[in-house]
Amino acid sequence: MTNTSYRPNSKILMEQAGTLIPGGVNSPARAFGAVGGTPIVISRGEGAYLFDADGNRYIDYVLSWGPMILGHSHPAVVEALQKTVRDGTSFGAPTQNENKLAELVIEAVPSVEMVRLVNSGTEATMSAIRLARGYTERRRIIKFSGNYHGHVDSLLVAAGSAAATFSVPNSPGVTSGTAADTLILPYNNPQAVTDTFDCFGDEIAAVIVEPVAGNMGCVVGTLDFLGTLRRETEKQGTVLIFDEVMSGFRVAYGGAQQRFGITPDLTTLGKVIGGGLPVGAYGGKREIMRYVLPAGKVFQAGTLSGNPLATAAGIATLEVLRNTNPYAQLEQKIQRLADGLLNAVNKYNIPAVVNHCGSMMTLFFKSSPEISAIIDWDTAAKCNTALFAKYFWSLANNGVYMPCSQFEAFFLSTVHTDVMIDETIDVAEQALSQF
Repeated sequence: MTNTSYRPNSKILMEQAGTLIPGGVNSPARAFGAVGGTPIVISRGEGAYLFDADGNRYIDYVLSWGPMILGHSHPAVVEALQKTVRDGTSFGAPTQNENKLAELVIEAVPSVEMVRLVNSGTEATMSAIRLARGYTERRRIIKFSGNYHGHVDSLLVAAGSAAATFSVPNSPGVTSGTAADTLILPYNNPQAVTDTFDCFGDEIAAVIVEPVAGNMGCVVGTLDFLGTLRRETEKQGTVLIFDEVMSGFRVAYGGAQQRFGITPDLTTLGKVIGGGLPVGAYGGKREIMRYVLPAGKVFQAGTLSGNPLATAAGIATLEVLRNTNPYAQLEQKIQRLADGLLNAVNKYNIPAVVNHCGSMMTLFFKSSPEISAIIDWDTAAKCNTALFAKYFWSLANNGVYMPCSQFEAFFLSTVHTDVMIDETIDVAEQALSQF
């Protein structure tokens, strides 16, 4: 067990960042707001390891929030990027690799007959919502509490007091008018879905949902819930959007829709399909996708969309996944980690539950033993976040880098070994023994 608590360079660099960048970070998820303390500044990654600015090494379970499913600096990805850089990094013109990445996505994801590449998950969800509204000529959308779809104005909203209510902005800069057409429902609640469609069915353009949520921790959509979404949207002519930015190529090669056998109308993707570079995509039925400019009239554009670097890294990653099919091994590894961490908390009588699906997982510290399962935002929000913060720093100070929030998912890569997992479990047990 290596002590990695000595990080003076991280402290200096974060102090400097605070004078240059709002809050010292370029995304709030990096700010350690949920666990306190100074964020760890990373200098490089290799395989399943990260190295910080002070030379400390960590077993990495964040993996850039999901995309590094092959680990850091995978040889196939590095080789593809090196070759691409020599040929030019951006042209603002069509390239063959755009076709190749599109073909791989279409072959893999059941719902996708055509796909448009963008630069981020936020761009993908924003564009899918606009497309659904243009296709249906309706305004209203449904999202679910605890699901995060990027910082899209119409999705950056909070629910009111009723089970189905028009939303209010939860960020300054988002207008009440922008939020007014968004309905928020509880996750994994089929009855709320049915009731809402009974009231507003012919007004609803789209339902957007994470079939496996990753931003309230890993929470898996039930077949009853997802099946109800499919039935109700088909009945009302509403577009069903699966946000698989996290679950795509993570819980199965074809994503959650392949795993659960439920096919949406549109799918948003990101993370893995860029192999660690900024990328996103939305795709689905040919009939709907042909509404996108220049085939149709729904506007969406991006100079760097489908750029050579992102497509090269994405192609290399997806080809390795397709050719090696590591999903059974990833499931075995995540089960080993989940069982070990749960056994450790049970040994010290600490109330906790583990959710996992594919290569995603979250250990939830329950605020009371009466919480039997984490199935939605209401149950997740009752977790013991103070205990999680203590747990996070105990692991980080002993060489294990995990998500810095109770409400984010762990990720595994193909290069995590049983030895690394067992070391992680040992570190966790040692940490819990001090609580």
